Amino acid sequence: MQTTAPATRPSLRDTAYRQLRDLIVTVQLQPGEILKEDDLQRRLGIGRTPVREALQRLEAEQFVSIIPRRGVIVSGVEVSELSMLLETRTVLEPYAARLAAVRGNRTHWAAMEAALGSESSDPHDQLATDRRCHEMMWSAAGNRFLVNTLDTLYAQSDRLWHLYLSDVEAMAEAVSDHTEILDALRRGDATRAGDLMTTHIQSFDAQIRAAVTRRLDHPLAPGSRDS
Repeated sequence: MQTTAPATRPSLRDTAYRQLRDLIVTVQLQPGEILKEDDLQRRLGIGRTPVREALQRLEAEQFVSIIPRRGVIVSGVEVSELSMLLETRTVLEPYAARLAAVRGNRTHWAAMEAALGSESSDPHDQLATDRRCHEMMWSAAGNRFLVNTLDTLYAQSDRLWHLYLSDVEAMAEAVSDHTEILDALRRGDATRAGDLMTTHIQSFDAQIRAAVTRRLDHPLAPGSRDS
């Protein structure tokens, strides 16, 4: 008689990591904010060791900086590093799309289609849909090392969306890109899927750059030419 193995529950360390990263990505923990472990333990309801291990992982992914005798500081998003972030995604996301077109199955595509079925006009819901579509494509690609890297890169990009969301237009258009991408994936057209993903990431790049430029050029921005 066969038995089904129980689903693996995330460890407390992983739970603390996910919750803290989400707070940073959604800017509930602001860039430059000093974090105290005791406060984080109370906020998450998780003990010291898992929280400390989560912070160490977040430091490795450059979401926080751990400074001796000062504590933990939420890392800023350096405009100078924007190009590096997006150029890396421009290489890896299309590669993942090409793999997914070859390796994916109906379960992956059904999940993407279900995500796209949401017609919410809320930008935060649309952002969640975009992420879900990317996640299913990564899963279909079948390469855990690629998934881990893209997950971190997307989270950093996600934080940019939250920092500049009020300045970014056409969030719905970014989501609608996935309908055409899904069609290429279903047909197993690796070249087309990769090309569409390249266009999708480049569009994201252009919108974020425009939003950053508008923010920096605002008369009240620190260091602006009119200040």
